[in-house]
Amino acid sequence: MKILILQHLACETAGIFTELWTADGHSLHVIALDEGDQIPPLESYDLLAVMGGPMDVWQEAEHPWLIAEKAAIKHWVQTLNRPYFGICLGHQLLAVALGGEAHPMQTPEVGLTQIAQTGAGRSDAIFAQLPAKMTTLQWHGVEVTTLPPDTVVVASNPACAVQAMRVGRHAYGVQYHLEILPSTVADWQAIPAYRTALHAAIGAEAAEELEAEVAPHLPEFRRIAEQINAGLKTLVGSDAGAKHNPKERIR
Repeated sequence: MKILILQHLACETAGIFTELWTADGHSLHVIALDEGDQIPPLESYDLLAVMGGPMDVWQEAEHPWLIAEKAAIKHWVQTLNRPYFGICLGHQLLAVALGGEAHPMQTPEVGLTQIAQTGAGRSDAIFAQLPAKMTTLQWHGVEVTTLPPDTVVVASNPACAVQAMRVGRHAYGVQYHLEILPSTVADWQAIPAYRTALHAAIGAEAAEELEAEVAPHLPEFRRIAEQINAGLKTLVGSDAGAKHNPKERIR
């Protein structure tokens, strides 16, 4: 399987998913958009994964590559009809690229929080296999406020109604982070915008303790990532994900 990863910041990688995909022997192509990399022709890829970042979906003047990225996401999902997985900013970009909206929250959601499956999530091909309630790491001040057409919410919580969504059969976005590695919290706290948001949301003292609080949850985050990865494999092997080459399946 060939996986195209759109990255917006060096420390916001696919994390656990990179490890899983590499172990499975898949071909990974990382595009660092913030460093000037250009999005390649999409037709030869099987899965598009879009990561998080400190920029906002509407900041096209500051980050002109967002225009091409949104166009690529729309083409991937609507024209090529192939599996998509977006995390945080990648979740918001999926919504906006396909006609939805994302706006600032009254109160940013940062730190460990609980989310729960919705009714649609309990019958979803991927989310039905996950725990009904999950502890997640949140680090965002923007949320999806208007869903694109043909979209269902598969996980939610009181702070952010659209914690996870599915567009059509094969495009998924999650607002929270489960891709994190043991070094991720410290790496993100080194980013001024992230550190400011963290301190504003939970206070300096709690921010200093966050890495230790997250550590016990890392094994569960990994198990959930493994389950999502298994579901994405199924999508790539389905008609929705592989109609560009029906004979090609995941190794």
